[in-house]
Amino acid sequence: SDTMFELTSNLAAEFMKRNPGISINVLGGGTATGINDLIKGKTDICTASRNLKPLEAKELADYYNSLGLVYLIAKDGLSIYLNPSNNIKNLTIDQVKDIFIGRINNWKTLGGKDTIIIPVIRNPNSGTHLYFKEHILDNKEYSNSCLIESTTKDIVKFVAENTNAIGYGGIGYSHNVHNASIDGVDPTKKNIINDSYPLSRYLHFFTAKNPNGIVKQFIDWVLSPDAQAIIRKSGYIPLWESSQTSSSVNN
Repeated sequence: SDTMFELTSNLAAEFMKRNPGISINVLGGGTATGINDLIKGKTDICTASRNLKPLEAKELADYYNSLGLVYLIAKDGLSIYLNPSNNIKNLTIDQVKDIFIGRINNWKTLGGKDTIIIPVIRNPNSGTHLYFKEHILDNKEYSNSCLIESTTKDIVKFVAENTNAIGYGGIGYSHNVHNASIDGVDPTKKNIINDSYPLSRYLHFFTAKNPNGIVKQFIDWVLSPDAQAIIRKSGYIPLWESSQTSSSVNN
């Protein structure tokens, strides 16, 4: 998961610092790539910003005779990025949907300047791309006018440099852009924790089977207060500050 790449890199770096001689290699490429590598046994842990698709779960079960395990490690607010000079600061869910499916293509329609909207999105390998399509676009197709960037960082950079652009991604990446309020609710830590911000989601670790050894040691540590403090510093919401802390590990 590109959304979780920097977060997981920060966690791995601290874990290796505390455990000399242990090496953890963190790679990006998108949630779909991670799940595919997990199914093929190329990775020990897949980080994911969405749940498994039914076909992915079936392939995992067929290969390992197990559905694997999912660990909720943090909470995230999916932010709608706007250029800071854009006079639009609040959008409704329906307006966001209409922008990204191409029904609204001028900021003037929303009370802004008479300029063409430039929506920028993640590539189809991205868990955030799919999450956004399922939960915001109601599974409608993205507009052909959407520009595609490989990473959330690239989306943020594009929006920061282009007045008429709009993008999306994890709130932990939102530097030099404005995080739009959605339906009048700001994407603050408090609003993400209590789920009043409508684009809140959990971030996951997937394993193909019950972990042991170093893999279990790392996951257990990620769920500890020390690691959750790193999650907070990385711009995400620790589980221990969430209103739903009783179930961090599920089959």
